[in-house]
Amino acid sequence: MSVLACSAHRFHYIAYISHPNLFGWYLGWIIGATIITVIVAEVAAILRIAKIIGGQAQQADEGLHVAYDNTSALKDLTRTVEIAGSVTKNLYRTRQALER
Repeated sequence: MSVLACSAHRFHYIAYISHPNLFGWYLGWIIGATIITVIVAEVAAILRIAKIIGGQAQQADEGLHVAYDNTSALKDLTRTVEIAGSVTKNLYRTRQALER
């Protein structure tokens, strides 16, 4: 096998040492293998990122459940506001009655 100085002539060398009609098959196989390798690498990267996002979504869901449990008493806050308003109103009336 001889050493080539230019990579552009390498394909001509392959075609020269093999059957000339098989050069297209070799070239197509190399291009196809390269494309499949790139696609597999991209899909692997996407799946890795999806796994990370899925883990973060589970953590967010757990955090929301904890927040829901810790704030369940706030549903009675409107009733508490009404009671506080009633107490304040009664205190105001009592003060007016004592000032007379």
